[in-house]
Amino acid sequence: MKKILRRCFQILLLAFIIIQFFRPEKNQSTAVSDNDITKKFAVSPEVQTVLKNSCYDCHSNNTTYPWYFNIQPTAWFLNSHIKDGKKGLNFSEFGAYRIGKQYHRFNDIIENVKQGEMPLDSYLWIHSNAKLSDGQKQLLTDWATNMRHYMEANYPVDSLTKKKS
Repeated sequence: MKKILRRCFQILLLAFIIIQFFRPEKNQSTAVSDNDITKKFAVSPEVQTVLKNSCYDCHSNNTTYPWYFNIQPTAWFLNSHIKDGKKGLNFSEFGAYRIGKQYHRFNDIIENVKQGEMPLDSYLWIHSNAKLSDGQKQLLTDWATNMRHYMEANYPVDSLTKKKS
């Protein structure tokens, strides 16, 4: 029995070592995209700070990686979360979204922040500095609400409908 357990441990150790050589591509961009939300909408420095601290790791093209990203299979897990986050909302590509999608993403920001769904609890376990205070939640929801009002005042109503995500 000890021999079987030792053999299983050796195989697992070898597999662990081998997977260290297979890493996902990092989500890091050196330049601000022309489609970045800050190029299309007014984003105050206070809002930008909150977005960078609490949202951009999963919802932009520039993630700040923790040290444990260098250990597999953690990198695959984190990469999956980042891809999922960017699929739903990518602040770096926000300007490329259709007008209706932008309008609805602002509503999603309001709802997710008010309901405490963002940032994810699993993200906050290690990134406690990303936890939103009540003041930061209010700042974000007020900003997103103002951006929706801006869109309502500057775009035809039919362009604000959501046709496809």
